[in-house]
Amino acid sequence: MTQSIAFLGLGAMGWRMAAHLPKAFSDVRVWNRTFSKAEAHALQFGTQASSIENAVQADIIFSCLPTSAEVEALIATYPPKAGSIWVDCTSGEPTSAQRVSAKLAENNVHFLDAPVSGQTIGAEKGILTVMVGGDVVALERARSAIEPFAGLIEHVGGSGAGFAVKAVNNMLLAVNLWSVAEGFSALKAHGVNLESALTCINASSGRSLASENTFPQRVLNREFPLTFALNLLAKDTGIAIDLAHSAKLPSPLLALTQSLYRAASNSLPEDSDFSAVVKLLESWTGQVLEV
Repeated sequence: MTQSIAFLGLGAMGWRMAAHLPKAFSDVRVWNRTFSKAEAHALQFGTQASSIENAVQADIIFSCLPTSAEVEALIATYPPKAGSIWVDCTSGEPTSAQRVSAKLAENNVHFLDAPVSGQTIGAEKGILTVMVGGDVVALERARSAIEPFAGLIEHVGGSGAGFAVKAVNNMLLAVNLWSVAEGFSALKAHGVNLESALTCINASSGRSLASENTFPQRVLNREFPLTFALNLLAKDTGIAIDLAHSAKLPSPLLALTQSLYRAASNSLPEDSDFSAVVKLLESWTGQVLEV
């Protein structure tokens, strides 16, 4: 059966994710608060710039917004039609997913929390990891709409589980990035060639995404391209630490990491990339990490 698809939120990720949908569906509606962006998307990719009222009447609705609060407000103002599936790709809060899922179920609407990982390059190539919480039958109904931008679709549990996995994933990114920055600060202070050190580490047990990609492509060349905002990563680390606290689990490393990223987010320009967190450490050490 032909399905209508809507995509709400055409930011750095949403713009690229929605671009894959017309390859599989003829009725793809896109909406953005700045409507000219939806019109530009339609012109470039063959989607349909749509009013929000029309978009939420689609069979499957994707949202990719900065926070859960914005998603909740949108759904409260513009409720989707009965029988539809709302797939939220926001890096959101598990408790929000549970609230929204229960509320929409009253009108026979399924809600899936389905955050993605893979950054803008993964969205561009259509190979994102999608971690999905919610009803597994609803996921199977929505799978064909998710597949155009996904490399991996994994059901991770009930409502809120997808958001939980994404928050912990991003917390681990944050821990790794900060630890690489501290380690490389010590190496630079001792006169070590940072490029050579990176080559050794990336062929050894200390390697991570931060050392393999973030440092060489963003930090050491001092480019810090804005693809994932620092304030959003700080938000995600807050969600991760809330998970630990709500379970009454000791989490000293996660708590410290969250405080560091919140401090960096508060002190650096609002449009800073997540990799710019190293500038906070550099301001303390006097060691600028560049080659």
